[in-house]
Amino acid sequence: MVIRLSEELIMTDNKTLDGRGANVHIANGGQITLQFVRNIIIHNLHIHDIKAGNGGFIRDSVSHYGYRTQSDGDGISMFGSSRVWIDHVSMSNCQDGLIDAVMASTAITISNCHFTHHNDVTLAFNHFGKGLVQRMPRCRWGFIHVVNNDYTHWLMYAIGGSHNPTIISQGNRFIAPPNPNSKEVTKRVYASEREWRSWNWRSEGDLMMNGAFFIQSGNPIRRYSKKDVIHSKPGTFVTRLTRFAGPLKCKMNQPC
Repeated sequence: MVIRLSEELIMTDNKTLDGRGANVHIANGGQITLQFVRNIIIHNLHIHDIKAGNGGFIRDSVSHYGYRTQSDGDGISMFGSSRVWIDHVSMSNCQDGLIDAVMASTAITISNCHFTHHNDVTLAFNHFGKGLVQRMPRCRWGFIHVVNNDYTHWLMYAIGGSHNPTIISQGNRFIAPPNPNSKEVTKRVYASEREWRSWNWRSEGDLMMNGAFFIQSGNPIRRYSKKDVIHSKPGTFVTRLTRFAGPLKCKMNQPC
């Protein structure tokens, strides 16, 4: 089943998009938009080849249409939203970002997903595969926990940030590309070394391969509560943990 959205799909509170039991592609059209909403689950979808929308009058609730300007062409765009879980989703080749979470979006979990063929990818048990350039993720401010992901390819860098974000990387596998100038996992932007030395970017239990290296800064990892982080396994477990990344092959009335 291929769904082509003529314009962006604007979700409301307490909604689930669940593609289990079917092969659902949202492709070649508008994006999924979460704007000032909470309690959203997006599960088991293929999202690819998303284009910027033209805008116009678009339904934003059961009883209301509102005028919207042109959408960006992200796969999933989150603006001021909270309590969002994106799980077992495959994403590739969107006009802008694959996933954007901005304007103080909070409590976002992206897990068991498969990302390919994109420049800007914006995390637990995911596989970052072929054709990705940078921003896996790229963070401004905030707290980012990157746990047990498999980074098998990147062209520029894997994890980047600006404006003093806290980035905790635990139990990931980083396989650097052949290019000797792209072995570094991390990239700080819009800041001098004197400034970013105080940013808390820490690596714990990560597996570095093919010359990959993570430049740490700030203070050693403190003990975060279970509400803040997902318990991690060592990087050697990543192949096992990410083997089901992307949409599941589910059948009706049978467990996935």
